[in-house]
Order: sequence, then C-alpha cells, then structure tokens
Amino acid sequence: MKYISTRGGAQPQEFCDILLGGLAPDGGLYLPESYPQVADRLDEWRGLSYAELAFRILSLFISDIPAADLKAICDKTYTAQTYRWSRDPAKARDITPLTTLEPGFHLLELSNGPTLAFKDMAMQLMGNLFEYVLDQRGETINILGATSGDTGSAAEYAMRGKHNVRVFMLSPEGRMSAFQRAQMYSLQDANIFNIAVRGMFDDAQDIVKAVSNDAEFKARYKIGAVNSINWARVAAQIVYYFKGYFEATRSNDEKVAFCVPSGNFGNICAGHVARMMGLPISNLVLATNENNVLDEFFRSGIYRPRTTAETRVTSSPSMDISKASNFERFVFDLVGRDAAIVRELWREVDSGAGFNLAGGRFAARLPEFGIVSGSSSHADRLATIRDIWEGHGLMIDPHTADGVKVAREHPVQGLPMIILETAQAVKFAETLQEALGRDPLRPKELEGLESLPQRVELIDASVDAIKGIIVREC
Repeated sequence: MKYISTRGGAQPQEFCDILLGGLAPDGGLYLPESYPQVADRLDEWRGLSYAELAFRILSLFISDIPAADLKAICDKTYTAQTYRWSRDPAKARDITPLTTLEPGFHLLELSNGPTLAFKDMAMQLMGNLFEYVLDQRGETINILGATSGDTGSAAEYAMRGKHNVRVFMLSPEGRMSAFQRAQMYSLQDANIFNIAVRGMFDDAQDIVKAVSNDAEFKARYKIGAVNSINWARVAAQIVYYFKGYFEATRSNDEKVAFCVPSGNFGNICAGHVARMMGLPISNLVLATNENNVLDEFFRSGIYRPRTTAETRVTSSPSMDISKASNFERFVFDLVGRDAAIVRELWREVDSGAGFNLAGGRFAARLPEFGIVSGSSSHADRLATIRDIWEGHGLMIDPHTADGVKVAREHPVQGLPMIILETAQAVKFAETLQEALGRDPLRPKELEGLESLPQRVELIDASVDAIKGIIVREC
C-alpha cells in the first residue's frame, strides 16, 4: 500500500515513512492510493477480538511491517489491562463495550484507556509503532503536536518513556479543563515537554503546521506528528467503527448510523474511510458545538474557517476549533481526488478565506457520502447530561452530550444509532457539577491528580519560540 498527498506534490510513500513524517512535504495530508474493499470479509471478521480485528484491518494499510510484527504490536496495544476503565469491569476485555440506552440507541465506549479519552485508541498504537520503527531504523524523532484537550495527554501517555522519542506538545493557555491540564502538565518524564500558548487551539495548530512546512528545520530536527494529520491516527480509529458495527448488529445485511462529535474532522474521517471500504454505514452524523464550521459546510456547502477572535470558548473545549485540519482528506475524495482542485481550495483557506461549493457539481455529490450534521449549545449539553443521568444513571462528558443531542435530531428510521463516546465525565468536572450538582466519579488511582506538581512553559504564539525550545532541548 502506497500513500499520496491530497495536494499531489509528493512522491508515493510507504506507511512507515508517512508515520514518521506526518504532514506531506507539499503541505497536504497523506491518504492511501485507494481504499481496500472489505464487504466480503465481514463474516470472517465478526466475532474477532479487538486486537485481532485491528491486525486484520491495519494489515490492509501497512505493507512494510512484517505480519508477525504487526500482530505483536496490536496484541501488545489492545489489552484489557490498558483499557480497563469501563463502567462495567467485566466488559474490559471488549476494549470498546457497547452500552444500550434504549432499543436502537447506543453509546460506544471509547474512553477506557489511560487518559480516559477516545484518543487513546489510536495513540497507544502509535506509541508502539513509533518505538518499533525507530528501533528498526536506528533513528530518533521529535514529536510536535497541538491539542485542544485530549490529544495531548493521550500522546504523552503513549510516548512517555519511549526511547528515541521526544514530545513537544502545544496547548492553548487556560482553554482546557483542570483535569486535562493536570493530566499533561503533571508528567515529569524527561522526554515530555508541555508548552502553553497564549491564544486558541488554532494558533497552536498553525504553529505546528508552519514548523512542519519548514522542510530544512523538519529534516534537521526530525520533526514528526501525532495529531490526526498523521494518517496512522485515522487508520487506527477505523477499527472501532467495525467493532461498533459488529456489536450493534446480528448480520452483515444490516446497516447502522454513527453519530460522531468532531471538531477537527479526524474522528469522523475514520468513519468516512470505513464507509468507503464497504462497512454498511447508512449515515455519519457529525456533531459540533457552537464552533460550527463543519456543520455550516454540510448544511450549506460553505467552508468558512473562523478567526481566533470569532472562535467561541465552550464547555466542550476539545471541539473549540475553527479550522478542521482533517477536512482536507474528505474534500479530496469529494472532488474526485483531484489534487489541483484541493490545492486551489486550500490556497484560499491558508490565505484566511474559505470556499463555497454550494450549487455546483461537488455539492450535488455530497449526499453520496452520507454525512449530515448538527450543532449543540451549552444549554443543550447541560440538559442532555442531566437527561442521560436521570434516565439511565450514566454520566457522560460534554462532547458526548453534543453527540447525543445531535443524534436525537437525526434518527435514521429502523437503523441502530451508535454514538461515539469521546471521554469520561471526570475530565470535565466543572460542567458535570453545573449540570448535576455533583462531581463525577473518578478512578481511585486518579484522586488528587490536580494537586500534583505541574511542569509547563508559557510562550506567545510564535513559530520562532517553538523552534527555539526544540533546538534548546535537542
């Protein structure tokens, strides 16, 4: 399997090369040359363990790691010991248990890993892949990433202590929950560097892209990425769409709908790829918060990234994103994989503008991809959290609440609706307290997390400042 850039200016690459490289040298994102078709394998895959299913799916995308080694990596990654925080401990072996709220309406638990967020599902795999590939090649890498909440801690917990890896993680100052900050900033591992940026997530993300686009600096300091611009993240997330489908259906003749809270389009991009591979998904329902850039596009055909000043600070902060990095992958497929069109569209995006596909041939193609969307407000989140608690005795986090609210607005008659649960409620205690008048439960091992000493460096939103830190530490 070879990988090409959405902007057409990079030579086809093998998986391990794009794993270490992240962003393509032309500024585009890597995608497989074609999507493997698997409709005839669903019977074979139904009933497999999560680790075995991950191996089968990832084998279709990874041709430069021996099968035995890839299987060992999957077996090492997806264990009940690592993903042990399920509501029902007896279900820990399932890795991603399905919780039924009512007939045909389900939550897929994706937040049972070390940092209690769905990002662990891919990051734990990436940590093991990085270590394996770097050992094979005798190389080192400096991971540069930006987080709006959960990506940073998931990356750091996956990479902490890994030899030949340093992590430089940017986060927006004061924009994450106290629990999220504590998870990241309390780590004392020598290979982890937390950097708080004065600004929004998009300021941090723009810095990461600018550094990655500096080919000379990137090569000299061996800069890599773990944000969802890295294809390995998306590939790993494809697996849980298949697992969720198998859990919610009895036969492969059935279809389902997934509702996905998504700000950066990474989580739902994996669902888009799974659907393109032949997984029987009727609809992908995209849920956003007040920062509704993606919702606006799927309703109107207009993609208009917001400025920092326009970006709202909300109670589902991981989706406080005004420019969805992974959206480029979807548009590449939407325009028939025409890299010239993508280059032109993103020239407009990179200039601070956007683009309008309304009324044209590409807008006419949108229904083929089965994506509908909706948004949620702070009041909606509080009401939904309260309703799920009172009706089902379950605490859900604000992002999952956005998903539940939007899923209820977009039922698909007669089909199961699977909502991807993005994090555990304890990560957002302030909002849970506001909604329910009580603090969420947390694992005993995480009591007092916020009181641990924290290690973080505060800087202005400056590319040169980040480069200076990398040079200093390397």
